[in-house]
Amino acid sequence: MKKYFIQKSPFVVPTTDGKLIEEHHGLTTSNSEISIAHMVAPPKWSEPFQTPEFDEYTYIIKGKKQFIIENDIVVLEAGQSIKIEKNTRVQYSNPFDEPCEYLAICKPAFSMETVNREE
Repeated sequence: MKKYFIQKSPFVVPTTDGKLIEEHHGLTTSNSEISIAHMVAPPKWSEPFQTPEFDEYTYIIKGKKQFIIENDIVVLEAGQSIKIEKNTRVQYSNPFDEPCEYLAICKPAFSMETVNREE
């Protein structure tokens, strides 16, 4: 048995908000320890506040992304990254005019049951 796995066809998560989510590793590959996803958030995109039960690391490839972390507004640009600790209230958005391409890494893996999105 090989001790590596090459992901050639990531799972494309169906969305209704124009955001591209390609999960390379995570629950879709039977990995509950970590998830790694390539994402592209369209201009003017946002999602509800959430309080995830996982640490989330984000690395910006292109564009800018806004984070509201508890009461702080943080904007990251290409080449910058952030770690947001689990059980932290956060909102992700791209209020800018250009798409934002980034990588998101969650530990343990992202799941809808543990992201705790507000309605």
